[in-house]
Amino acid sequence: MNQPPFDLVRRQRPDDTSPELLLRRQIPENLHDLRHGAAAFQVDDDLAAAINVALAVGAPLLLTGEPGTGKSQVAYYLVHYFGLETNTTTNEWGQPYVFHVKSQSSARDLLYTFDTVAYFHAAQGRDGAEIDKRRFIRRGPLWTAIDALRGDLPRRAPRPAVLLIDEIDKAPRDFPNDLLRELDQYTFEVPETGEKVERPKGVAPPVVVITSNSEKRLPEAFLRRCIFHHVEFSEETLRRAVEVRRRAGDLRRLDDNTLAAAQQRFMEVRGQDLSKKPATAEFLTWLTALEAHGVTREMIQGRRLPLVGALLKDTDDCKRFA
Repeated sequence: MNQPPFDLVRRQRPDDTSPELLLRRQIPENLHDLRHGAAAFQVDDDLAAAINVALAVGAPLLLTGEPGTGKSQVAYYLVHYFGLETNTTTNEWGQPYVFHVKSQSSARDLLYTFDTVAYFHAAQGRDGAEIDKRRFIRRGPLWTAIDALRGDLPRRAPRPAVLLIDEIDKAPRDFPNDLLRELDQYTFEVPETGEKVERPKGVAPPVVVITSNSEKRLPEAFLRRCIFHHVEFSEETLRRAVEVRRRAGDLRRLDDNTLAAAQQRFMEVRGQDLSKKPATAEFLTWLTALEAHGVTREMIQGRRLPLVGALLKDTDDCKRFA
């Protein structure tokens, strides 16, 4: 089945437009799925050293850097590197166990959630009979990671675990401090049931990757417990990312001269005083759009930057190049 044309939407609606065209769009999986991009991800020596330190001392790895520099990808890379993508018994996807931090997240959400409303309704209809509160508990990513170490997951043997706590700087101020003991000892209690959850003795703790876009300062006590690494954006990182995508079969229709022109123009854009500088993720998205549109080197080198909305995310920034 052929890929639909790039310009599906035009000022004047063509006669051959149909819903089928939307379904036939072939979107590169590597752009939006960190799991698919894990095999192609590359670490530099400094990042590898930070990972190895975190593994050696059993501490969380805290990664900072510009949005789009591949911080979250590191957790998926470790899952791929150590062969944890699927469970050999059930052949199911699972790792890394991911906690996407939101502005209203609490530390307990990483551990478990208790459905108070459902429990209340169940208690009303039991005439004082005891109710098993465990029915109303949903295990969070950290609890699940500890279960993996203990072999407590259904039909699964004990295995290592990788946990990703993504964009921790979005959380309320007390969130990191409320996790000091849990991320240091990997043990916690569940007051609703009196249960104590702890990693088995003699077993290495989960590999914890924490990302931050540095939107706000994290508490000193929390930072002290982490191994820190700042992911720097560099032209070499950009070049490696393109090489990896091409080896994976992407961007094949862009010749070397066009790619070189795109990278040069991208670095020129980043060198400007912008409200939001584009990073590696925006560059790869832009290249994918250029390829789909059939953009040439001459178009890239022109005064007007083609498909500027794939790179820049601020009105004034876009006006400067459009």
